Amino acid sequence: MRYTIDYFDDFEKNLLFWMERFIYSKINSLSNHQVKNKQAILNVLAKFRGGFDSMDSLQCVCKECRNIGLIGINTYISPLSKLYEYLTQLGLESLKNIDEELLKEFLTVHTSSLSDATKKNYRMALLNFFGFIDKQNEDEQGTSYNFRIELKNWGGLRGKSGQKLPSFMNEEEVHRFIEGINNFTFKHQDLGARNRLLLKVIIYTGIRVGEALALKIKDIMLDGEFYLIQVRGKGNKPRVVMLKSKNIFRDLTLWKSARDTMQVEDDFLFCNHKGKKLTQAYISRIVEQILLSNGIRKEKNGAHMLRHSFATLLYQKSQDLVLVQEALGHANLDTSRIYMHFDKKKLKNTTEIIN
Repeated sequence: MRYTIDYFDDFEKNLLFWMERFIYSKINSLSNHQVKNKQAILNVLAKFRGGFDSMDSLQCVCKECRNIGLIGINTYISPLSKLYEYLTQLGLESLKNIDEELLKEFLTVHTSSLSDATKKNYRMALLNFFGFIDKQNEDEQGTSYNFRIELKNWGGLRGKSGQKLPSFMNEEEVHRFIEGINNFTFKHQDLGARNRLLLKVIIYTGIRVGEALALKIKDIMLDGEFYLIQVRGKGNKPRVVMLKSKNIFRDLTLWKSARDTMQVEDDFLFCNHKGKKLTQAYISRIVEQILLSNGIRKEKNGAHMLRHSFATLLYQKSQDLVLVQEALGHANLDTSRIYMHFDKKKLKNTTEIIN
């Protein structure tokens, strides 16, 4: 069913109305492979039938979505909630008063301190939202109002030449970090084995933190001197990574022994003492503690930095960008090119040429 662009007489009600319809459509289109409780999705969708009386209530429902496994919804609700706050302060009378210049102004003000990746998410959310309204609105004469928002010339995004390089550890720091994992004192021996195992799996394979936390016990298999790990990447695309068994055998054995005494939710390989899935924030805190305790300081100390360190060292040692792409599970080779940012061999060649 389609609605007129200004369905209500009140601007705030109209804006909230279209945002909730847009979010509803996204909930129905996002990947739900991480959602185990299907009834929870139905319960969330049912809340949209009565509408929402505030942006806060819509945000609360989106939080429910994230908690049940629809992680991608945050990409849309975070920018839209900021946009709602911004636009409702301007005293606009109609959604038709919103134009591209106004949206550029919003992006400039609200994304100035954000990373390029987050700025792209904001732009994408706005394009998707107003594109949705373009297709879904219709007046009594059967005609639609089109915003035709493009944001092509918005200056908030730097080009590839201005892309910020990722934080990563060099080879010596990686050795120190792994030694730090082994020597770090955790409160509980069993959970210490779990944490060591998890961090080693990430640093030795370069898989994403979310991919590691989604592993099931059946996904890791011993094959001679190696462990094969079945990973489910972005878009639920499967791939296999491998690491030497000697690097994790002891920690895996200790953790499996402790884990077998628990009632584990959905058979996750990594879980807390209650059998629930771990959070990425928890892993990042552990990474930061180990880095600081070993005198390793980076601009970003989160767990994702381990993946950047793996990829950088893999390229430095192999000089094979396709290998990096396959190991990281990148769909596009261009995504892997950033790991060419510190190629000592090529840098040394430039010194010889100039000399």
